[in-house]
Amino acid sequence: MKQKITIKTIAKELGVSTSTVSKALKDSHEISKETKDKIQAFANLYNYKPNNLALQLRNQKTKVIGVILPKIVHHFFSTVIMGIEDGANAKGYNIMVCFSNESYKKEVETLKVLSNGSVDGLIISIASETLENKDFNHIKGLVSEEIPLVLFDRVVDEISCDKVVVDDVGAGYKATKHLLSNGNKKIALITTPNHVNVGALRRQGYEKALIEEYIKTDNKLIVEVDENKDIKSQIEKVFEHDIDAVFAVNEIYAANAMRIAKERGFNVPKDMSVIGFTDGLISEYSSPSITTIAQHGFTMGKQAVELLIERIENEAEVFKPKKIVISSDLKLRESTKPSS
Repeated sequence: MKQKITIKTIAKELGVSTSTVSKALKDSHEISKETKDKIQAFANLYNYKPNNLALQLRNQKTKVIGVILPKIVHHFFSTVIMGIEDGANAKGYNIMVCFSNESYKKEVETLKVLSNGSVDGLIISIASETLENKDFNHIKGLVSEEIPLVLFDRVVDEISCDKVVVDDVGAGYKATKHLLSNGNKKIALITTPNHVNVGALRRQGYEKALIEEYIKTDNKLIVEVDENKDIKSQIEKVFEHDIDAVFAVNEIYAANAMRIAKERGFNVPKDMSVIGFTDGLISEYSSPSITTIAQHGFTMGKQAVELLIERIENEAEVFKPKKIVISSDLKLRESTKPSS
């Protein structure tokens, strides 16, 4: 029984690009007869069958966009969904939203479900477990089959597609710089495991701001939270050290840090300042309200869907991946001291 092959397999075996294979299989006049014959013969020998979604995309549009998110609990992702839906509806598209729940297996299975021709393209933020495994073949397969794809927030450089990201290094720098300018020197960082690239990038910004003030990074003041375990007990460990501020890479970590600080008798912000990430309801209605980095999730979602629809509706054009970087803003509230 012959092995099932893809356009990417044929391209690799014959030493040509995936675009050349795709055009040859469509009998394009752009490809020489000799090359077409060779590619078509190889495809026939191995019983090549085009991907269902790729066929659907070329022959008829569903006007539906698939969205795969890691989780729903964060305010950031809910604002991204609103931005995607707003941009999609303006162009006559609907969206279908699925969640990987940070699971590699669920992400792979969800992609298979959406790859049955029910959507015109996909917008994905990669699951934590996928980033940890470093296995992106299920996503690279979409690129090989020329299926319109946009990655946002959690992206991977090795996947050649359009991307929309926040300036995470700049955001981490901005938050830490604000704390330093208010006289804080012993700043704890509550972040994600390093394989989650947004957390790693925010850490780079944190370290950059410390270096500029000639402060050495103290790894004892950095907590990498494993969300499969109790979050509060992990964050409590950093309070065993002498700290005067906390920078947390999302608002759930920030709210936990502020609660622990108050339980230990600290006055926020007089004794300890707290900055979070994502301008959600938790940050707004905490007491005191939490100073935060606003990520502009709505803008990110809208830009992601606009990129995707551009790809869907102009598939004949030569594809050059685009990367949009969105800057963030510091929203000052009660959990940090007023700027001096």
